[in-house]
Amino acid sequence: MTQATIYHNPRCSKSRETLALLEQQGCDITLVEYLKTPPTAEVIGDILTKLGISARELMRTKETEYQALGLADTSLTEQQLIEAMVNTPKLIERPIVLANQRAAIGRPPENVLAIL
Repeated sequence: MTQATIYHNPRCSKSRETLALLEQQGCDITLVEYLKTPPTAEVIGDILTKLGISARELMRTKETEYQALGLADTSLTEQQLIEAMVNTPKLIERPIVLANQRAAIGRPPENVLAIL
């Protein structure tokens, strides 16, 4: 049985669909409601490494907070962007699934099948 961790927002349809897909695949799921329990900077850094993307690519740039915090500023460092996601987890793209030492963003939900 595949162990999978999902960083989940139950109000998000893609997150719910991804969770259902993991359940259909028979995964042993650890559910993290990241808005209630935000990941640490170290965890976000690990996720970014596994995804092979930059911090900005993991951010929800259309959120009001993104503009309000001035995060479009291209002079901001990776660490500053990661800290913004730790402090404002709503900025983190969702859902994120970790399995088999890899990560995937469930947009669309079928993306996660590649790491199971």
